[in-house]
Amino acid sequence: MLKLIGCLPALCLSAGAFAGTVIYTDSTHPVFNTPSDTPIIFLDTPDRLQAELFGPLPSDAAQAEKQAHELLVSPSFKTRERQLAGAYQGVIKAWSLGLEKYPAVVFDDKWVVYGTTDVGLATQQMNAWREANQ
Repeated sequence: MLKLIGCLPALCLSAGAFAGTVIYTDSTHPVFNTPSDTPIIFLDTPDRLQAELFGPLPSDAAQAEKQAHELLVSPSFKTRERQLAGAYQGVIKAWSLGLEKYPAVVFDDKWVVYGTTDVGLATQQMNAWREANQ
């Protein structure tokens, strides 16, 4: 079911951070009909990256602490830390926009079409809603 709501409040990031069209989804919802310049925010990326980064920690607290410390001082950690921070920026932006569910296609940080990752379909739905409500 596609749902369009009128206005989304931008609470914590600058309005221009993702201005234009942005898809918010997860890895279980395939993306369709997407222009190559459309950002796609996979909201489950932070969880996936953390699982890859830390893996299963031992149940013994001392061993878990040792394993985590070794990871944190490793040369590759800084790169992974930047990836994780970038992934969380997308989640924070979705939260700041007040997105209620996903997948969602957001236009200009204020119009949203829920239930699809198809930018063409979302554009049609948004235009139809605008025409009906003018």
